[in-house]
Amino acid sequence: MTHLLETAAHPRALRRVAIEPLTRVEGHGKVTLLLDEQNRVHQARLHIVEFRGFEKFIQGRPYWEVPVLVQRLCGICPVSHHLAAGKAVDMLVGARTLTPTAEKVRRLMHQGQMLQSHALHFFHLASPDLLFGFDSEPARRNIVGVIAEHPELALQGVKLRKYGQEVIKAIAGKRIHGTACIPGGMNKALSEAERDVLRRDIGQMVAWSQGAVALCRRVLDASPHAPIFGVFPSNFMSLIRADGALDFYDGGLRAKDAQGNLIFDHVDYTHYNRHIHEEVKSWSYMKFPFIISLGDADGWYRVGPLARMNTADFLDTPLAEEARRAFRAAANDGMQHATLAYHWARLIEMLHAAEGIERLLDDPDITGTDLVAKGERALEGVGVIEAPRGTLFHHYKVDENDVVVRANLIVSTTNNNQAMNEAVRTVAASYLDGQKLTEGLLNHIEVAVRAFDPCLSCATHALGRMPLQVELVDAAGQVIDRMVKGADGVFAEGRDAP
Repeated sequence: MTHLLETAAHPRALRRVAIEPLTRVEGHGKVTLLLDEQNRVHQARLHIVEFRGFEKFIQGRPYWEVPVLVQRLCGICPVSHHLAAGKAVDMLVGARTLTPTAEKVRRLMHQGQMLQSHALHFFHLASPDLLFGFDSEPARRNIVGVIAEHPELALQGVKLRKYGQEVIKAIAGKRIHGTACIPGGMNKALSEAERDVLRRDIGQMVAWSQGAVALCRRVLDASPHAPIFGVFPSNFMSLIRADGALDFYDGGLRAKDAQGNLIFDHVDYTHYNRHIHEEVKSWSYMKFPFIISLGDADGWYRVGPLARMNTADFLDTPLAEEARRAFRAAANDGMQHATLAYHWARLIEMLHAAEGIERLLDDPDITGTDLVAKGERALEGVGVIEAPRGTLFHHYKVDENDVVVRANLIVSTTNNNQAMNEAVRTVAASYLDGQKLTEGLLNHIEVAVRAFDPCLSCATHALGRMPLQVELVDAAGQVIDRMVKGADGVFAEGRDAP
């Protein structure tokens, strides 16, 4: 349930409205709006109010523990962190090239992760808004309502997610927080019996995924919101294969601007920090990355399904590629900027993952037993993959005793931070400005954030000084004192502190 909090007048005679907590997202966050007496929107911000700090927790641990430790960032996308960390520690042991079996088993697990995560988001979190409308009754606008009115669709969502988790379990031992990646490879082979069990249902998963793509397109085509909701220009970034195909597991970094022009292409991701910088702002625990060559004002970008559909030249599975072409045709083969198009792109990727699983299960290498490679040791490793929510960076430095001395994570939701704020501002200006606020109107803001499928738990790993704000409120709700510590460590006091 969304809560509305209206506080005392802002120093500029503006009223603050908070949407807290954000619902149907992973983690804890809120949106604040500053309104004048005519309900004109003067400011709209997404705040991440949850602090996790894994970048500090893993310092002092031996590097081989990291792929298992970092999974605890999240229960929705643990495989993404497991694999990104696995790729980083591969570099530490000099395993720049894995054995064919180890790489394909990792890719299979990753495809299972993409399938289960995308199914969870669309069917459980996003579909109530699309099926019932943004302004529908909150009691109906949830997964229980979907089960009641669309039981077959809800069941498909449950089974698609379960199948993806079964793929993960067969490889990692558990559906959530298993073990699989070790430095230089994998710790377990996939047996022929396990492969055959997964083969049995994959055809149905492909068919259901194809049906979900068609459903999403029909819903968006029928929606008056889709062409105009949260539309704003941005840059886009993702991994890309050497031949220009989308690759969830590996590749070089590609960035395009709002018109589709290349900013950089096939960049070695181990040098990501030559191209991307992270900014800290005082009002959020989440960092703000930007492309260095464009600067902090113009260099922010979007990642995730929408970005990947905009950056990839093609998908290498036939049904998903057909769907991608239709997606691009809807934007006249240009860049698609509509926030709601994230859902369509996400389901195309779900179909791509299902087709990818089917192909890998037929690959003879998938049940091989040569699982570990090694080479010349190193003191620094970077691993990058395309997680369900977008490009994910893990960067570790170790000392001569194999202990982690520095860690930096730029997770998918962090990469989307500025873009989510732009979506909130755009939707607030279009739908809330000057209107009498209702729960349905405020849900429009949540729909905008939800389209990114943010994982707020993953995104909060602030380095250095942590911004903090404390307010003293009297019994009447009036703010009588306030203290703010900025990201620079400087304190400001009083009710008018920024």
